[in-house]
Amino acid sequence: MDLIQTALRQVARFMYWIAGAALAAMMFLTVADVVLRYFKMPILGTYEIVSMLGAVVIGFAIPQTTLERGHVLMDFITGRLPFGGRRIFHLVTRLLAVLTFYIIGWNLYKLGNDLRQVGQVSLTLKFPEYPVAYGIAVCCLLECLVLLSDLILKKEEAS
Repeated sequence: MDLIQTALRQVARFMYWIAGAALAAMMFLTVADVVLRYFKMPILGTYEIVSMLGAVVIGFAIPQTTLERGHVLMDFITGRLPFGGRRIFHLVTRLLAVLTFYIIGWNLYKLGNDLRQVGQVSLTLKFPEYPVAYGIAVCCLLECLVLLSDLILKKEEAS
């Protein structure tokens, strides 16, 4: 179990670095475009690139953020539940999240196949769009594994 947990953490951390690099690229590209627009030389396709990078930033950061428990937590209700109620709530919400991310990941994979088959590209720069769909699909499926490992470890810790 330790080996799986370590591998999940390493993959999530690598994806987190990709998200950080994409965020930095978005920032530099936006600043460069604004500055160059002042000199009447805008960067062609900035909106497309920033849009795709935005999807990468969000999708690739989700697994690591879950591992770090960095999401917003509303515990004013669950904090008042007894220990057993909190465990049941934790189990139900994690299972629903696994199901949700599995459905999203599977549909993004199917969307990526459709985009690849029809040759969908961005309007200005003609970048293929299917790699972004596949990438976010992988992120969603990794999130399923992260959430399942959280459930298993919580169960082991509570025993």
